Amino acid sequence: MKVGIIGASGYTGAELIRGLSLYQEVEINQIVSRNFAGKKLKDVFPHLSDSRYQDLTFEEEADLDSSDFYFLALPHQPSVELVKLLHEKGKKVVDLSAAYRIKNPSAYPNYYGFEHKYLELLSESVYGLPEIFREEIGKASIVANPGCYPTATLLALFPAVKEGIIQSDSITVNALSGISGAGRGLKQHFHYPEAYGNAYPYNPIKHRHIPEMEDVINGISDKKLLIRFTPHIIPVSRGMISTVVFKTDMKKEQLEELYRLEYRYEPFIRILNNPPAIKDVVGSNYCDIYVDYDERTGDAVVISAIDNLGKGASLQALQNFNIMTGMLEDKYIKDISRVSILFP
Repeated sequence: MKVGIIGASGYTGAELIRGLSLYQEVEINQIVSRNFAGKKLKDVFPHLSDSRYQDLTFEEEADLDSSDFYFLALPHQPSVELVKLLHEKGKKVVDLSAAYRIKNPSAYPNYYGFEHKYLELLSESVYGLPEIFREEIGKASIVANPGCYPTATLLALFPAVKEGIIQSDSITVNALSGISGAGRGLKQHFHYPEAYGNAYPYNPIKHRHIPEMEDVINGISDKKLLIRFTPHIIPVSRGMISTVVFKTDMKKEQLEELYRLEYRYEPFIRILNNPPAIKDVVGSNYCDIYVDYDERTGDAVVISAIDNLGKGASLQALQNFNIMTGMLEDKYIKDISRVSILFP
């Protein structure tokens, strides 16, 4: 199977190449980046200089015919158009942007600044969170890979939402992310002198991942739930923790049993006896979850940890790729953490 990666010179592109280098059934036959066109992979990403693709050259333009399967690691608006073109050619796509994640088209002008023109494709696309939408992903030709904050948060919420145990109408989420979540572009507040020893919240009222998360949980819940979401940047390269708080009358033992039962067959979910740590998931596709109950306030406290570039982006994209192509879901992915990693 020939695979193309469009937008291959960002952090998510590098992680896709790192993972796909293990796939014996796959050949990456094109990597596309206008910024690095003409350069070899090993010169742009020295940590991949041992990869079998080390001499592959970045192309300036994508060939939409030469690959069987495409990963898009592009900004949102270009992805809207490119997904449509690839779909018309009968290609399967995993899109890592937000272009096809949210079913409600009114969210796009409000949160992303553009009108979504392809409502039929938007309806046809499948949200790529396998723990919730595995069956739909297996039949899909367009999979919208989730954002990193939504992945960590939705996996912390799903069992509770599915079983209807949340008593309030709103859920509080505080999330911490490594700097790589902002991408590889140059921005002053992510420069080393600005970020080192620093931590801060951003977009605390209208973060663009809010409609994505509410879209999913309100498709599962029998009542309308709102998410009070505050993201924070912390001075680490990669990794993410999401702390989710909601009212319930379930005690700790009941909550733990619920989560263990719901996720008992999931290859990449680990239910822990202690709060999770970023270092334990970096470079992997795992989501570590800890469940507790505050007797004093009547709140469930669910804490999840993922690698924002792994389960929060590229390795989850490979999980979706495996499902879409009929491979074993965890094939190769559990071995990826042993392959050279960018800034561990």
